[in-house]
Amino acid sequence: MTPLEKLIRELIVSEGPLPLDRYMSLCLGHPEHGYYMARNPFGETGDFVTAPEVSQIFGELIGVWCIAAWTAMGQPSTFHLVELGPGRGTLMKDMLRTARRAAPQFAEAALLHLVETSPVLRQMQREMLGVDAIWHDRLADVPEGPLIVIANEFFDAIPIRQFEKRDDRWHERVVGLKDDGLVLGLIAADLGPQGAEGDIVEFAPARSAIAREIGERLSRQPGASLIIDYGHLASALGDTLQAMRRHGFVSILESPGHCDLTSHVDFEALGKALTDGGAAAMPGLTQRGFLLAMGLEQRTAMLAAKSDARTRAMLERQMTRLAGESQMGNLFKVLAAVSPGLATPYPFGRS
Repeated sequence: MTPLEKLIRELIVSEGPLPLDRYMSLCLGHPEHGYYMARNPFGETGDFVTAPEVSQIFGELIGVWCIAAWTAMGQPSTFHLVELGPGRGTLMKDMLRTARRAAPQFAEAALLHLVETSPVLRQMQREMLGVDAIWHDRLADVPEGPLIVIANEFFDAIPIRQFEKRDDRWHERVVGLKDDGLVLGLIAADLGPQGAEGDIVEFAPARSAIAREIGERLSRQPGASLIIDYGHLASALGDTLQAMRRHGFVSILESPGHCDLTSHVDFEALGKALTDGGAAAMPGLTQRGFLLAMGLEQRTAMLAAKSDARTRAMLERQMTRLAGESQMGNLFKVLAAVSPGLATPYPFGRS
């Protein structure tokens, strides 16, 4: 039994079953025993691999997008370059390297802000990026001013609630105790008459609140936001909550605090929240469509032309993993939003 499981059991005994969003919050963010608080989960030796860890080209293309967004903003002499959940700092490192080479004025104007709650990951980001970054616990702590916000695989780890239609009424899924073990259970809830027997719906109010906050920031000053994550472009029914450990799926109740917990992101809901906040949100794209439009194939070919056969094969595998239809290409989606009146950033709005 993990230390966090012991605490969760005690909470259930004293307070009753825990809604999934509270269970997720404890598993991922408990100050002492939370998954992200005391470990490096990334890479082959961790539990999962993110796109920036697959290939430097991913970060380079995001950097190019940010330069174009900054240009559309009127090239402010200073602006806040914000990343939510920066991981090890790999994405930002690749973005800044590209910017220093392609648009030195962008790099000089950027004030780097990283929104990160994990002490372990903050230290890794510090070592990766140097001391010029400013760290925050939340987006609200970033000063006012023109900004570009990047969030790659950030929203999937924001806690969710789940509801299931059973016996002609809705119930909320909760974590309880049975025979001295953690189990999933149901508690009656009132979501109205809609829905069919067996339907499962997920709500992520914390996700929408963050997206709305981004929209509000963009409504007050020039800026843009790019969100990349796995999920669906249109709201859909179903249970997408999952746990991962050592690159494999496990039960969401296994070893609390030692496994990653995520769910698919509802990009339609995120876009609505951005718009409700005052931003102009564009219809989302697949990661495949976005990366190919941004020049993934051309950049891969440029690197391959200077490489030996082994490196060329590696580059081809990386491109396939990022954009392959059966890999990250169609599973991951990309959503952009800008301040009202700013031009729609490429490649959004193109056929």
